[in-house]
Amino acid sequence: MEEFGKLEERVVLVGVQTDDHDNVEESLDELKELASTAGAVTVGRIIQNRESVHPGTYIGKGKIEEVRALVYAMDATGIICDDELSPAQLNNLERELDCKVMDRTLLILDIFAARAITSEGKIQVELAQLRYRSARLVGLRESLSRLGGGIGTRGPGEKKLETDRRLIRTRISALKQELSQVEKHRELIRSSRARGNMKTAAIVGYTNAGKSTLLNTLTGSEVLSEDKLFATLDPTTRLLNLKDGQQILLTDTVGFIHKLPHHLVEAFKSTLEEAKYADYIIHVVDSSNPQAEMQMHVVYETLKELGVMGKKIITLFNKQDAPGACVLRDFKSDYTLKVSAKTGEGLADLNDLLEKLLAEEQIYVERLFPYQEAGKIQLIREYGQLISEEYTEEGIAVKARVPKEIYARVV
Repeated sequence: MEEFGKLEERVVLVGVQTDDHDNVEESLDELKELASTAGAVTVGRIIQNRESVHPGTYIGKGKIEEVRALVYAMDATGIICDDELSPAQLNNLERELDCKVMDRTLLILDIFAARAITSEGKIQVELAQLRYRSARLVGLRESLSRLGGGIGTRGPGEKKLETDRRLIRTRISALKQELSQVEKHRELIRSSRARGNMKTAAIVGYTNAGKSTLLNTLTGSEVLSEDKLFATLDPTTRLLNLKDGQQILLTDTVGFIHKLPHHLVEAFKSTLEEAKYADYIIHVVDSSNPQAEMQMHVVYETLKELGVMGKKIITLFNKQDAPGACVLRDFKSDYTLKVSAKTGEGLADLNDLLEKLLAEEQIYVERLFPYQEAGKIQLIREYGQLISEEYTEEGIAVKARVPKEIYARVV
């Protein structure tokens, strides 16, 4: 994996509070964590209260002077704005401040560029980068030439900055074609799962809520799990064998975040749609995070945007072993459990719940199959759960659970 930040960048965070209900301080705390993940050191922050962001410069003229003075005093190399900047805002701030100007979207894209491992992840990141950069090409050229690297210059999209917009459009078109091939492959995998009547559960949640740790603990897999934002990008599917012999596929998805850039939602749609096609949603919440309720809201808003509706949701209030873990409520979920993916606390209850949910989708069968109908038992083995079989003179005595879809074929 690419290492972040060989060039140490010192940044000032800038936010605009437009609503009394917005907590920009908390949003800047998260922005600071994002900056740290990307290898930058935060040396100051400034918040302006306004009815709306300034259409030309994001912040007002007086605040620009304040930011300029702070950048100079702290020997900062640039600023990071907490919202996505328009091309005009980016260019005007560059000109006014004479330093590198970045926004939340560029920062997240930069982290994604270093985190992407699979070819699909790299295609998705490059596509998002190019869409973002094509509109901001001139401003970014000036900014990057000033510092010669750092945040915003990593990943597969960096070499395309030298090309004009026509070439970028050509590259975007080529990437879309590549991505459509990947999506077709993913669709084939989904349809083969559907034919096998294998139920799936998508693990979703705010970034760093503990999704990958949960997958690792439940299935014994070794998906990268770190105490960092966006430690894993690429979806990973693993088979979970439940205690009663039933099986379910678990898919870890990319973490959600406040103000998730639209470019990323678009580019990662095929990945995020794993949740759309899953039978169940396992929503992992970091119950030790003071912003847990806001994070839950962000997850549900993102699921709504993706069209993930009408599925049974299991909310896991994770990190019960951590200091500050609190008891929360989730009125949008069907089931809630208190767990610690790290220690295993509460995971037996999750196992029992998944067994119960899968059993509800099946019909209990207890009958004697004549030997000439032994092929039906193979159907049960393939699609259902064979509890017991006993060979007698009259035939094979079977106790089993079978999916509703194939019940008519085995009785």
